[in-house]
Amino acid sequence: MLVKEQFFSFASKEQAFQLRCGKSLSKVDVCFESYGQLNAEKNNAVLICHALTGSAHAAGRHSEDDRKPGWWDEMIGPGKSFDTNKYFIVCSNILSSCYGTTGPQSICPETGEAYNLDFPMTTIHDMVNVQHELMKHLEIDKWLAVAGGSLGGMQALQWAVSYPDKVHSCIPIATAAQCSPLSIGFNWVGRESIRKDENFQEGNYPSGSQPEKGLSIARMIAHMTYLSDASMQNKFGRKLQEMDDVNYEFSHNFQVESYLNYQGRQFVNRFDANAYLYITRAMDYFNLAEEGEKKTLAHALAKSLCQFCIVSFSSDWLFPPYQSVEIVNALAENHRTATYCNIKSDAGHDAFLLEVDILAPIISNFLAQQQESFADA
Repeated sequence: MLVKEQFFSFASKEQAFQLRCGKSLSKVDVCFESYGQLNAEKNNAVLICHALTGSAHAAGRHSEDDRKPGWWDEMIGPGKSFDTNKYFIVCSNILSSCYGTTGPQSICPETGEAYNLDFPMTTIHDMVNVQHELMKHLEIDKWLAVAGGSLGGMQALQWAVSYPDKVHSCIPIATAAQCSPLSIGFNWVGRESIRKDENFQEGNYPSGSQPEKGLSIARMIAHMTYLSDASMQNKFGRKLQEMDDVNYEFSHNFQVESYLNYQGRQFVNRFDANAYLYITRAMDYFNLAEEGEKKTLAHALAKSLCQFCIVSFSSDWLFPPYQSVEIVNALAENHRTATYCNIKSDAGHDAFLLEVDILAPIISNFLAQQQESFADA
């Protein structure tokens, strides 16, 4: 499946895009991709929300010789869970990212220079409002479903509360209604490693350069939270890297050390340090309970009108299953039912990308039910 990036812009000096922090943007560019066809009734549209370092490129390839397909290609396409023979799938790059949508790397219209750390602080609420503008641009009145894993699941939950009449069903996967202190702590240490890098220059590092050491360390820290003890035992154990004995030095000696170094090096070639600061901070600030007048999750979710399919993974310690159960219980307080699956897996948080064989039929069956009920509505 060959696909291409698409772009849409909105906002102006006269009609600026207002952010939750109180500041505004006079221009917002949005990068997105779509798969399948919107039907005449416009009731088959599904929004896919990506995770922290993801992009709009969720499926397919941009050219025949692309080395890798989109990040959720095993789930999106003809005959797959998000079946492009049935559904019109949309995935947009989030606000503050570095993959085409406006973020700290973008040129500020007022100064003609990159925003860098002058970019205003953004939230998941703002990201969803940008997606709502895209929705209007595509002339879609209501999503059949909004789905996503991790940060993408947070966006899906925000959609259900911010635009309840625009969402027929919500599929939050491996996510939470707020970050735990553990998650906030890991994000803080990652950001500090970037900000303390000698090449960070208060976020004003020259174009084409990066605070590579700090960003690489941030990625290594984060990547460990995406795995689990069992998956790391199975993958690495205590195996040494290209040697028969310990070297009694501080250079990498174990396979797991070499693997993390590789992940860090690869990451600095594809992601922007300032974008990492902004997006992780948006995750920290996310607290769905604050959307309710009584500041409780149940009160916030009382606003939602959609059906929910909530999925967690047993070994996910970044967003543990109890956080998904909290969402289910909050819905129950409102006398609402939800489909909930806690999938047994050793893959950790990354299971939402890896456990396709188990996840796929859950999503397929739920979407089929929702399409039938949406058509009858």
